[in-house]
Order: sequence, then structure tokens, then C-alpha cells
Amino acid sequence: MARVQTERHPLSDELVGVAARRFRVLGEPLRIRLLERLSESPASVGELQEAVGASQQNVSKHLAILHEADMVDRRKEGQRTVYEISDPVVFDLCDLVCGRR
Repeated sequence: MARVQTERHPLSDELVGVAARRFRVLGEPLRIRLLERLSESPASVGELQEAVGASQQNVSKHLAILHEADMVDRRKEGQRTVYEISDPVVFDLCDLVCGRR
């Protein structure tokens, strides 16, 4: 498989920090599973809990981390909170790392 050469530029300290934070956030398998499920459609905590087989508390904790990292948005719909992907670039990153999609 031939690698396409692109012009490289030195990364600023700020950009290095952003990249490191994103990799840390994506370093948890449950967060990747949550993102994968959200790639299908927005979902509530309960729907995500059922999809990934984790406790409500654990799902909520990881969604908060994804939200803080600006990877997901959330909105209230009545009594429930619905999450959706806010930065689809995260899938490009996952595709590069996983080599699929």
C-alpha cells in the first residue's frame, strides 16, 4: 500500500495539546463504542446503555468526557438527554488509526 506524501508543517504547542487530548479521550474502548453507536443516530443515555451493555453511571461519565472534548453535543427532550456527534472528524481519526470504514 503506497503512502501519499503530504507537505508537513511543524505543529504548534497548542495543536500538539489538542491532539494529545483527543487521543486520551479516544483511549477508552467504551467511548469508542459510544461514538460508534452515535454514528448511527442520536440517542439517550438509556439507549446508549442498552447498546453498549454498561451501567447508566458509567455511560453518563464517559458521555460527559466526550462532551467536554467537544466530540458530542447534548440536548434535553422532556425528561431525557439526547446525545449526538458534534465533530464527525473523530471518525476520520478512528478510520486512520483502525484502517477501516
